[in-house]
Amino acid sequence: MASADEAKPTAVKITYAEHVQPIFREHCYTCHGPDTQKSDLALDNYAALMRGGASGEVIDPGDPDTSRLWGLVSHSETPEMPPQQPKLADAKLDIIKKWILGGALENSGSIAKIKKKPSMDLQITAGTGKPAGPIAMPEPGKVVRQPVLYTPRASAITAIASSPWAPLLVIAGQKQIAIYNSDTAGLLAVLPFPEGVAQVLKFSRTGALLLAGGGRGGKMGLAAVYDVKTGERVFTVGDELDTVLAADINNNHTLIALGGPRRVARVYSVTDGSLQYEIKKHTDWITAIEFSPDGVLLATADRSGGLLVWEADTGREYQNLAGHTGAVTDVSWRDDGNVLASSSEDGTVRLWEMQNGSQIKNWQAHGGGTASVEYTHDGRLVSAGRDKQVKMWDGNGGQQRAFDAFADLAMEVAFTHDGARVAAGDWSGEVRLWNAADGKLIAHLPANPPTLEMVAAAAAQQAAATSATAQQAAKELADGQALAAARGKELEAANQAVAAAQAAQTKAEAERIAAEKASPEKAAAAKAAADVATADKQAAEKATAEQAAAATLVAEKQTAKKAADDALAAAANDDNKKRAEQSAAELAAAEKAVAEKQAAAKAAAEKSIASAGAAKQADDARLAAEKDLPAKAAAAKAAADQLTATKTAAEKKAAEKAEADKLVTERTAKSQAAAAAAQVAQTAAQQAAAEKAAYDQAQKAKQTQTAQAQS
Repeated sequence: MASADEAKPTAVKITYAEHVQPIFREHCYTCHGPDTQKSDLALDNYAALMRGGASGEVIDPGDPDTSRLWGLVSHSETPEMPPQQPKLADAKLDIIKKWILGGALENSGSIAKIKKKPSMDLQITAGTGKPAGPIAMPEPGKVVRQPVLYTPRASAITAIASSPWAPLLVIAGQKQIAIYNSDTAGLLAVLPFPEGVAQVLKFSRTGALLLAGGGRGGKMGLAAVYDVKTGERVFTVGDELDTVLAADINNNHTLIALGGPRRVARVYSVTDGSLQYEIKKHTDWITAIEFSPDGVLLATADRSGGLLVWEADTGREYQNLAGHTGAVTDVSWRDDGNVLASSSEDGTVRLWEMQNGSQIKNWQAHGGGTASVEYTHDGRLVSAGRDKQVKMWDGNGGQQRAFDAFADLAMEVAFTHDGARVAAGDWSGEVRLWNAADGKLIAHLPANPPTLEMVAAAAAQQAAATSATAQQAAKELADGQALAAARGKELEAANQAVAAAQAAQTKAEAERIAAEKASPEKAAAAKAAADVATADKQAAEKATAEQAAAATLVAEKQTAKKAADDALAAAANDDNKKRAEQSAAELAAAEKAVAEKQAAAKAAAEKSIASAGAAKQADDARLAAEKDLPAKAAAAKAAADQLTATKTAAEKKAAEKAEADKLVTERTAKSQAAAAAAQVAQTAAQQAAAEKAAYDQAQKAKQTQTAQAQS
């Protein structure tokens, strides 16, 4: 049975001699063959073809798009070739394109020599300020957040860098570089660094590119350049026999400098990756490299305390900055390029001016050694050291703040783009993000972020937990609303009881006031009635006396009349007649008077009886009023007490209702917050799942594409 390797077809190596030259012989020799070479271009032999013609080289090994010959035969450029003939068949064009892509090999024994070129245009206009236009940020859909490698514990932090103009922080990890948003502390992307561990990270001065230098100790090293927007690796330089410890890219993206344990700093062209010059003056490991902001100067430093400044374009020595007594660990240029800061294992931070190369300031920054230093745009500095601390300084070395100490040696530090935050990492792999103004810890930034699968699982778990919390909050809200409704009914009943008690109290109080008012009135009425009865009784008694007197007068007049009548009978003379008539008249008058007095006495007696009855009734009413007043007062007091009690009960119910309403308000807010959190968590879970699915699909497509390319 054949092995898998035996069954796998061997990729065909397309060469000039076997595949391309026959096509040229058939279609091109008339104008570019052994007899005729129009435009000084010959296609009949490999060496002549690679030299090109009057307009220069026509083949760029590895890149058909920049090969003039391909542009002409594919009819993407003019004049179209072959002239006055149809375009070459697709199969023949495919052979020519694959031949160029494969390195334009001469024969089957040839080895491809393809010049390394950036996969994007890196040329920019030189400048040290903020570039015009949008600032480079990782673009969703073009970058991935899947770690190349996940470990439960992070390794020592070897490199941290921040974009000069965007809220971006990058942290070196094992075979990867994590990119965080320094404003939100959220992970934006993970860039692969398969060569090992990045020992240095540097953004370009525009912030559009990220340079990572590193490798594997004693094995290999290089510097890789990434497009910040897409996360794509666009260029690599260096083929070191040991890891790269220091590297930087200049301001206009034309030069990359790198160095490491081999004690040689090499400067490469970004255009084609060619070596421009080497710096061999260092006697120990090169530990720090940085171009000045304007790209004119290049600072390099080593483990023996050596610190030199070079002309960046020529590599000629410009300044030898002697002063450090321990390894120089880091360098950083002030924005104006006139001052260079350096940190050292001797514990100091030193500032150097470039006019004469003299030291203008130095201070003991960290006991045991200073591991890292960086300028921010406004001239402040931040440093980290073996004393486990991170410190912020003004431009003259005055300490402004010491942040909370790490548990282990502080290794790397960086300001954010706006100088508002400070990021630092230690030997144990912890990375912290602080607020520069008050030193408050904002977040921890893992150098070993979780995998998309872990993120999706955690997001799903969080979504389930927040959903359960939201359901519980909704139930508690419903219970609270039911309680508030019950309390509302109780309050309504209590208010009705208060209204009834208020009405009863009002009525009782009115009755009390009326009784209180009626008692003296009844007493006065009784007195008045008694006075009337007394007066009427006296009048009746007087009338009775007058009646008796009148009766006595009648008797007297009767006696006088009889005497007169007797006298007249005895002597009928005029005097007796006159006296008899007068006696009769007086008797008649007396009898009339007695009748009147009798009637008056009777009327007076009847009136006296009536007024006596009225007086008794008035006195009875007085007695009743006097007896009713305490009862009405007691009833009024009882009604007032009842009103107070019902009001107290209503106030209690109102308080219970208010407490229930407050509970509903709180639970409503809690429920809404829980629902919102659940929605956010659900969205995050969906996004995490979608991101994981998209990544898996992309990986599957890439694997399929690779398999097809190899078949």
